[in-house]
Order: sequence, then structure tokens, then C-alpha cells
Amino acid sequence: QVQLVESGGGLVQAGGSLRLSCAASGRTFTSANMGWFRQAPGKEREFVAAITGSGRTLNYPDSVKGRFTISRDYAKNTVYLQMNSLKPEDTAVYYCTVGYGGTYYPNGYGYWGQGTQVTVSS
Repeated sequence: QVQLVESGGGLVQAGGSLRLSCAASGRTFTSANMGWFRQAPGKEREFVAAITGSGRTLNYPDSVKGRFTISRDYAKNTVYLQMNSLKPEDTAVYYCTVGYGGTYYPNGYGYWGQGTQVTVSS
């Protein structure tokens, strides 16, 4: 049974940093795309970052580009999201995901974590 378990969320002041981790178990995702989405109350799930199976292609929306960095550790079957210069509008539940489809939309992924809350205070 595949499980994705996120960790690293919490409360941080604006301008601060957090590092999210997502450990996958149940199978190895060496060739899969891994990504992060977020969802704030009353809003749709939003793409945050993705890294392809090769690790050579990283995708970010303009809202986080230059502040967030995605990376992966193949040996640990884990994906990370380093978030710097956090803003109150980054407040949301962050979900990690794994899949073999397109990277920008939720339907490109087949497995999801339970989410971790990130709250940025002003």
C-alpha cells in the first residue's frame, strides 16, 4: 500500500522559512514526477512545485518562483520543498503528490499525502 507522509509544516512569521518533507512508502517512485500543491480555505487546490523523474526539470508558478525550491532524494524516496521569504498568502494546507502524468494539474498525479498545515503570520 502506497503512503505519502508529509512533515515540516507549522507557524512562521512573514519572511521566515520552512522545509517540508514527504516520504513515500509502499513502492519506489524513481521515474515518477513528484510535486507539491496547496489549498487555502475556500480556494481550489493550487500547483506549487514539481520535479520530474529525471530530476532535471523543475516547475514553479510565478507566485512562488525564486522563493520555493523542490528537490528529491531517490535513495530515501522523499521529496522536499524549501520555502523561503514566506508571505501570509502562502498560508494553506500543503500536499505532496506522485504521478506519471502532467505536472501542473492534480489529475496528473495518482497518489496524495494527507497534507500539512503551513501558517504564515504577518
